[in-house]
Amino acid sequence: MTIIFFIKSKTVNIDKYNIKDIPGSSGRLDVISRCILAALIENDSFERNIQIWVFLDRYGSFIFNPNFLNDADFPKNELGFTDYFVKFLQEYHTKSDKFFNPLSSIKDSKMNIFEAIRHFKKLNYSLYILCEQGRDFFNILHKIREKENIVFIIGTQEDEFINSKELLALNISNISLGNQSYLASSVIRLLKLHLFEF
Repeated sequence: MTIIFFIKSKTVNIDKYNIKDIPGSSGRLDVISRCILAALIENDSFERNIQIWVFLDRYGSFIFNPNFLNDADFPKNELGFTDYFVKFLQEYHTKSDKFFNPLSSIKDSKMNIFEAIRHFKKLNYSLYILCEQGRDFFNILHKIREKENIVFIIGTQEDEFINSKELLALNISNISLGNQSYLASSVIRLLKLHLFEF
């Protein structure tokens, strides 16, 4: 099974980034960092069959694929990861000379999130949107486990994206982990836990 997570943010802005106040100075890049680490890391090592695509309105679309990252150098704590990711974004847009950055092998994509969704639909991936009003994930867990290739679209605090007309028009199945609200990174961990608990 190959799993890809999509997460989008319109708020991330590193113009006034300060490592002493990551949530307040980065437009909540900390949320994105936690999601990336939740997706890629398990027991301090990479999950090899999982990717996460991050769509940042101000900066572009980035693909975190463990097959192109160095497990030994990859920063596995939120503070270290976020600081390197900010430096990566700064270098990416200024085209400055790169100093050593363990995230320098991150791939970018010219597709926005809607184009990427259409792309993976054409590749016959099974796509699911995580939202509180969706179908009960646990009732269809056995069916999801039978899928070979899956994309999970994870909402953040920006509910307008998950409820946008453009996303609704793509007719993607909505699923829910229950009535309790979870952080986006917790949703990712829960999905991994239940999909791989054989």
